[in-house]
Amino acid sequence: MSDKKLFTDFEEVSAKAWKQKIQVDLKGADYNETLVWESPEGIKVKPFYHQDDNISGTTFSKSTSGWKIGHTIYAGNAVIANAKALDFLKRGVESIRFIVPSKEIEINVLLKEIDTEKTAVYFELQFLSLEYIKQIAVIGAPSSNIYLNIDIIGNLAKSGNWFENLEKDHQTLRKILETKFSNILLVDLSLYQNAGGNMIQQLAYALAHANEYLNCYEDRIASETKRSLKLVFKVAIGTNYFFEIAKLRALRLLWKTLATTFEITVDCHIMAESTKRNKTLYDYNTNMLRTTTESMSAILGGADVVFNAPYDNIYHKTNDFGERIAVNQLLLLKNESHFDKVDNAADGTYYIESLTQQMAEKALKLFKTIEKAGGFLKQLKEHTIQKKIKESAQKEQTKFDTEQEILVGTNKFQNENDKMKDDLELYPFVKINARKTIIEPILERRLAEILEQKRLDDE
Repeated sequence: MSDKKLFTDFEEVSAKAWKQKIQVDLKGADYNETLVWESPEGIKVKPFYHQDDNISGTTFSKSTSGWKIGHTIYAGNAVIANAKALDFLKRGVESIRFIVPSKEIEINVLLKEIDTEKTAVYFELQFLSLEYIKQIAVIGAPSSNIYLNIDIIGNLAKSGNWFENLEKDHQTLRKILETKFSNILLVDLSLYQNAGGNMIQQLAYALAHANEYLNCYEDRIASETKRSLKLVFKVAIGTNYFFEIAKLRALRLLWKTLATTFEITVDCHIMAESTKRNKTLYDYNTNMLRTTTESMSAILGGADVVFNAPYDNIYHKTNDFGERIAVNQLLLLKNESHFDKVDNAADGTYYIESLTQQMAEKALKLFKTIEKAGGFLKQLKEHTIQKKIKESAQKEQTKFDTEQEILVGTNKFQNENDKMKDDLELYPFVKINARKTIIEPILERRLAEILEQKRLDDE
């Protein structure tokens, strides 16, 4: 057999030659106006990418094939939540996220028979309590597989208030950082995506958000957890397939840049979940298609764990069918599509490398602007962050309203016979409760809400 390399009979074609050929085929039409389009983030996308473009590679040493299948369980009842967790672990789920609404939920019951040495458990506590964390430590024995996911700044951004107040929240968090847990802090950038922030904003705000924690607790990090601290980034993934892959890759690059400043060598931990922004009430089965591509982007982008939302969770209470489909989508990607076998498939793809590079550069520039203006917390209190997200959300909303951005079955190709009024078990729209807040909260809002409300009124 000849050892002659494949394609050696073909001459290499330069980027310049490709562009000249395209220009001929355009028959006088302007190349940039016809074929180059610009994303909401200000990234210009070309019709082709070539090695001549001098795109710097962003190859990661981290494997993308080691991702875990996650499932979220609301732990309003510890016994029921524990039974559900054990059941889903038997079905192939590898990581569990418990949403814990109150201190009354008994940890020993919640974690009963769950081996935290083998199964990663993520907590989403809707309160801040050192005593409760100590209970988790007793039962979970500060396992490296337990993620406390505490985000006092994220709570302020989302609710408009601290858990108690600035001083007490930081005092409590500092005491929690003195426990033996290594996975304590969370940076929730899913909030910015679900509220309508573009990808550059999501990345820059996440970096500035993380920087607030590193600045506040640098002494704690430097003294004891310098080599073991792991910040968890909670990311919402949309359906802009390649951009979302690049977003996660850019996040790792940005974290590496920031961590180097604080002499932290541990990589960030990314937990990805489906966005709420594009989910629809009408023609709801299309949500399954959206969450499938979103999960694929998360995996290829290098998420450590992927949580897939049930397709009907915006209007249905928790049900076995919706949850089973959500888990099965991930099981299919892992076991039938072999997304656990191919490693770092995005490496070397000029398009994704270019997107990654541009996103990281633009986000870093915005991050520096935020820091120069006093930091993330200061800009939250001045409502600058909220204003910028609203502006971005309005641009996207206008595109949706004018059908430049399409959600099939909702703002285009509607099924006029589709009725939903009698099927609503949950209120699917933004709930605004009149209460006093110290800052304006960042509100998550779906693109289709206004249109859906009108359709419901017309039924």
